[in-house]
Amino acid sequence: MSAPHDALLRPLTIKGLTIRNRIMSTSHAPSYGKDGRPQERYQLYHEEKAKGGIGLTMFGGSSSVSPDSPAAPWNQISVADDGVIPHFRAFSERIHSHGAALMVQLTHMGRRTRWDTENWLATVSPSREREPASRSIPKEMEDTDIARVVADFAAAVRRCKEGGLDGCELSAAHGHLIDQFWSPATNKRTDEYGGSLENRMRFSVQALEAARAAVGDDYIIGIRMSGDELIDDGLSHEDCLTIARTLTERGLVDFVNLIGGQARDHIAHAISLPNMSFPVAPFLALASAIKREVGVPVFHAQRITDLATAARAVEEGHIDMVAMTRAHIADPHIVKKLMEGRADDIRQCVGAGYCIDRIYAGNDALCIQNAATGREAFMPHVIAKAEKARRVVVVGGGPAGLEAARVSAERGHHVVLFEKDTTPGGQVRIAAKATWREALTGITRWLFLQAEKKGVDIRLATEATADAISAETPDVVLIASGGTANRGSIPGAELAHTTWEVLTGAVEPAESILVYDGTGQHHAPSCAEVLAKKGALVEIATLDRMVGEEIGGTNQPIHLRELYKLGVILSPNLQLIEIYPEGNKRVAVLRNEYTLEEEERLVDQVVVEFGTLPVDWLYRDLRETSVNRGETDLDALLSGRPQPSVEGLNGAGGFALFRLGDAVAGRNIHAAIYDAARLCKDL
Repeated sequence: MSAPHDALLRPLTIKGLTIRNRIMSTSHAPSYGKDGRPQERYQLYHEEKAKGGIGLTMFGGSSSVSPDSPAAPWNQISVADDGVIPHFRAFSERIHSHGAALMVQLTHMGRRTRWDTENWLATVSPSREREPASRSIPKEMEDTDIARVVADFAAAVRRCKEGGLDGCELSAAHGHLIDQFWSPATNKRTDEYGGSLENRMRFSVQALEAARAAVGDDYIIGIRMSGDELIDDGLSHEDCLTIARTLTERGLVDFVNLIGGQARDHIAHAISLPNMSFPVAPFLALASAIKREVGVPVFHAQRITDLATAARAVEEGHIDMVAMTRAHIADPHIVKKLMEGRADDIRQCVGAGYCIDRIYAGNDALCIQNAATGREAFMPHVIAKAEKARRVVVVGGGPAGLEAARVSAERGHHVVLFEKDTTPGGQVRIAAKATWREALTGITRWLFLQAEKKGVDIRLATEATADAISAETPDVVLIASGGTANRGSIPGAELAHTTWEVLTGAVEPAESILVYDGTGQHHAPSCAEVLAKKGALVEIATLDRMVGEEIGGTNQPIHLRELYKLGVILSPNLQLIEIYPEGNKRVAVLRNEYTLEEEERLVDQVVVEFGTLPVDWLYRDLRETSVNRGETDLDALLSGRPQPSVEGLNGAGGFALFRLGDAVAGRNIHAAIYDAARLCKDL
């Protein structure tokens, strides 16, 4: 442990609770809820952080207090009835057994949810203002609605106390009901709940007063709020200062948990959950300003991914608790590694946003680089030693190959890794050449350093061959040779360049370029941004309903913002069906998906993105000589058992052969790492 990090390890006392250090994870919504309750998967996910030394872990982002604020859309938690109390008790005992504190976020979503799920009740809000993000048009709340929800907040706080939680926070951030009352952008009322800021605060004051009456002054209640909504018609920084001062001076809240921005639409949402295109700690100044005005501890989260930034934020007095929420998704053992003097072993969040993007596509949260997060019931964060050491050969130094080498070495095996390039990283190196995605290299850099540290024999600039592999007398051969860019099979495909050629600099951009997005992922928009920044006139066409349709909510708005700023023309619903030459130029033939009408673009270059094709020639060369003919036993893989082909070797000679990542089929970084981790953890 180094002195600059001492500030992070000092305890913090709030009322009767002493939190063992200043590092926390804020309430968020990983979609791990089951039947509206935080059951085993949810608890194991947070328990791993408690094992890893975190001071405070908060759960249940958007935990609902009322039936017209459904938990269902994102598999969240309902605190609207007493049935949640036993789950809270079990959860509390689990986390407390490791010395960490546990709190939950309570909210009414107001208009920021859907009506066509769970109870099929109309959404409610102070006014009938439609929310662009959820597309909800709410009912204007009547006085009976207000009284009911105030009582619901009080009852929910009581359930937290009876469930043994150390405290709770009410959410007034990201456009939930409380801040819908606060913000002039959403509150158009003319009664005692509208107009002046004091009137707009009335609902929140009533809810907090009712909560205090339900649990007494000793129980910890906080508020999560914005320090500035960052929109012209919303809450200003001065408004937020006034709100924070009022709530703390009246003794209604025991801590203030600050963010910047709000989330009423797609770009605002992406800004409030900043990805790798943002600097670290972009809204720390807002939290610092609030701390100067209030007499209670201030928490803050938003892209604080490294310990140096976290320590500075606390040591310089900007905040009292630093939230490293996504950082703990990447590595739940941050504090433990820090205390053991192993800060270099921390797997740092790169800000890819994959975890959040999955949630808003209706999936569960998963980390782009840590396959164990959210899978704690069957995927270990700490790899156990194997009973028998084996000789393992890995082909390929991309994410799949590096993870396979790292995990195999952790198991105690002798590992040799062949990588034909002089630098490891695979396709991650190409993706990172885009304008704001360089941080992706942190994924494979960490994997490479860990593999090297664990003693993997890494042979760069060395292409694997059957003879070279045979010379290692391996027990297991893992082919993680990745993929190669697919030009597609349309007539004239040979006249196109690939996004890879552009991003690597193999092809210099011409004056006018058509980029075709055939996957809906980051690749084509990234490439179009690079080309436009180099001065090309760029159009990006896609068969999908919009460019980058598969990209999630923290990333797609940033791509769109950049493309529009750069003057790139966006053309959806068009399929590229042919390319043919015309002099020194190219004609791209596009067909409208709906009218079937064809149109042509005369351009200097056509750049295509059709995903990848497996580089699997070596796998095919080795397949017939392997003991398992390259087959992965799926039953064993999915049940967490060793592969029978490997177990059956027992010194009898021969080798088992497996493929990983894009050498199987083109997918993504997480799939490549998960392929490697779940196979190799049982080798």
